[in-house]
Amino acid sequence: MNIELRHLEYFRAVAEELNFGRAAERLFISQPGLSRQIKQMEEILAVQLFERTKRRVELTAAGHYLKSEVDYIFNHLELTKTQLKEIAIGNIGELRIGFLGSAAHTILPELLVKISQHFPGIQTTMEELSNTLQIEMLEKDKLDLGFVRLARVPEVLQMKMVQEDTFSLVLPSDHDLSEDKFKNVSQLKEENFIFFSHDYSSIYYDKIMSICEDQNFSPRITHKSVHALTIFKLVEAGLGVAIIPTSLQQGYDLKVKFIELNRIKQKTELYSVWKKGNRNPALEKVLGC
Repeated sequence: MNIELRHLEYFRAVAEELNFGRAAERLFISQPGLSRQIKQMEEILAVQLFERTKRRVELTAAGHYLKSEVDYIFNHLELTKTQLKEIAIGNIGELRIGFLGSAAHTILPELLVKISQHFPGIQTTMEELSNTLQIEMLEKDKLDLGFVRLARVPEVLQMKMVQEDTFSLVLPSDHDLSEDKFKNVSQLKEENFIFFSHDYSSIYYDKIMSICEDQNFSPRITHKSVHALTIFKLVEAGLGVAIIPTSLQQGYDLKVKFIELNRIKQKTELYSVWKKGNRNPALEKVLGC
């Protein structure tokens, strides 16, 4: 035989009332039935929990210890019940977020501030990942929310545009070309170019290629990277020039300069993506932010 939750409930009532009659009334059971349950509990535990006389009921040393443990158990159960309700409505929980580096500069900090303000019980786990990995992990329910730059996603996913951005040139700070002298990117056709890796973000790669192709030249690509900071460091070192989403220039203090390409047709869009039917209630809360 094992101790069941009802045994603990009966014990707590008697331990608090120190009277079997009042405890039985409180529990809506008969006094003999309550006495049998307590006796059964003592037999299972092989200890005496109460000293009983015709005039009084007192806890033994073992009973006093068990009472403190039972109080903890029931308090913890109440807390668990409250937390379960909060989790069910999305006020407490964990949200797993994947993102591209560019999202970390604008969209992601704003979202995290809103979550902190409106849903302080929701914890976030974040990981910088490529477009491809984010889609794969969303499909396998290993992520709840992603931030990608893709034109299309699989049918099982849903997407929403959260930012449209221009592109900007990145040049060494001592480069001859200035914003006043800039006309179009063909002025840089003899330069080495540093690109985001095609595997990391094919849409970046293709759009930057099209920016150059619109000016009738094919860029000479000498370096590729998946991180904006690496690209900026290479530009700073004089190893080439780059074209990046304008929002990426925030948060760095390097010897580079930026020229926004605000007169070209190419723009880059950032999308939030999640799996249809995701059952994490925290996601529904955050999507409403």
